[in-house]
Amino acid sequence: AAVGDATRYHLVKSSGRLFSGRTSGRAAFLLGLPALSCLGYAAYRKVQSSAVVCALDRGEVLEQADYLYSCAETEKLYQLLVQYKDSNDAEFLWRLARASRDLSLLPNIEAGRKKQLTFEAFEYAKKALEKDDLCSAAHKWYGVCLSDVGDYEGVKVKIGNSYIIRDHLERAIELNPKDATSIHILGYWCFAFAELPWYQRKVAAVIFSSPPESTYEEALAFFLKAEEVDPNFYSKNLLMLGKTYLAMKDKEKALLWLTKTKEYPAHTLEDKEVHKEAVDLLKKLG
Repeated sequence: AAVGDATRYHLVKSSGRLFSGRTSGRAAFLLGLPALSCLGYAAYRKVQSSAVVCALDRGEVLEQADYLYSCAETEKLYQLLVQYKDSNDAEFLWRLARASRDLSLLPNIEAGRKKQLTFEAFEYAKKALEKDDLCSAAHKWYGVCLSDVGDYEGVKVKIGNSYIIRDHLERAIELNPKDATSIHILGYWCFAFAELPWYQRKVAAVIFSSPPESTYEEALAFFLKAEEVDPNFYSKNLLMLGKTYLAMKDKEKALLWLTKTKEYPAHTLEDKEVHKEAVDLLKKLG
């Protein structure tokens, strides 16, 4: 099952930037997807934290992997799953793509290793998709990892990839309509292009005759849908609802969602950063 299918617990590996190339609070057309405070399973059993336990069969490995993910044990999770990098099982491969990406986002990872892990993650996601085109999580992580590698491949590739990213996110949602995270990410995609300043649209239009477009209304629909699928599942979805209503000049609804964001229990570093942004926006709104 895709990440976030049945839980409301959020585990942060790195705060990350919401958009690559962001300047002055604006989303640049070098679209980057959220660093993703990914959603893991609730901890349902105790595992010794001193070492990765070697599991005996496929089910046990996946169970171990999901537990380590839920505990934000990023390095241990990567070491467990990288043993299966030559697997033909999409369930191993998309998890390895996610683990590689999460490892690349850790603050202590040096630039060369970060780039290596970013491209590794994309290759694992690509292989997962090749092995099982009906796997929702494989489509989701392919889209996310494709966005990441675009950071190293230049503006033209980055913009061109945006179309492909959207296609895979839509397919992920089609295959698993109950995955709130995929819906949220697609809302983020829409928000980024809706927020694009006119001069950046003009630059994008020079590169592409019809650059990716979206509206705040479209972004809003996805954020609301994510909330409908899994209410209160993610502090950042609440924040984005507030920011989207703010962009649409609906102060009353912006206040409602920003207040909900402020009141959201800040369990993680990302929750705390989201809380701070909500408080700052509420102060500006008076």
